[in-house]
Amino acid sequence: MDQNPKLAKIKALLAKAEDPAASPEEAEAYFGRAADLMAKYGIDQALLAEAQPSTDEITSKVFDIKGKYVPDRSALLFSITHALGAQNVYWGLTDSATRKRYRKVRVYAHQSTLDRIELLFSTLQLQALNGMKRARPQYGESVTSYRKSWMAGFASVVRKRLAQAEETALQEARHEAGGASTELVLVKREAAVEVFFKRAHPKLKVAPRRRLTGTGWQAGKAAGERADIGGRQIGRTRKALAV
Repeated sequence: MDQNPKLAKIKALLAKAEDPAASPEEAEAYFGRAADLMAKYGIDQALLAEAQPSTDEITSKVFDIKGKYVPDRSALLFSITHALGAQNVYWGLTDSATRKRYRKVRVYAHQSTLDRIELLFSTLQLQALNGMKRARPQYGESVTSYRKSWMAGFASVVRKRLAQAEETALQEARHEAGGASTELVLVKREAAVEVFFKRAHPKLKVAPRRRLTGTGWQAGKAAGERADIGGRQIGRTRKALAV
């Protein structure tokens, strides 16, 4: 992944945004620039693969999510994958060494999209966990409940903002091309991923909707807004799937 100069530049911007020495304004600017470059990179790869399919084939990647707040970090990953047009499935498993439950998430997408998902999840997961720890629940409220709702609010805004970055890049590409050909390429790619996914997992059940009681939703949304990684929602409503 680091061998691609564009991805290396995006990774460098994300690293600057994570730097504790960066002011909130500087971090916001770094994230905004990274999101723009990431969306444009995705379109460039899609158009290249239209002419040379072997340059960006559909594949999958496994994310083992262990430790604390497993469902909440998984939800953040789902928000990222859905905004970028990927498909995912997860299994609830038990670690043989620690005997603790964890989730194995397999994400299906074109390789260039998986590269972007991996970068985003790495940096946003760290940012979310750090922000969640700094946030304070109401007096007498369960810290765990508050943090779970905080993470849910954060993930919801991440999805909307990533969707905006994708949509903005698409509109710019359409304007430059003078037509809707780019959009047709992206629609075709997303449909191909869905077909590939359904062939791999023909029998799945929709994961039950989570019920959260904490009051951290709005604080989490505000933190997601400060991450500045996009913004216009384009209406994807896929749910995570479980095996």
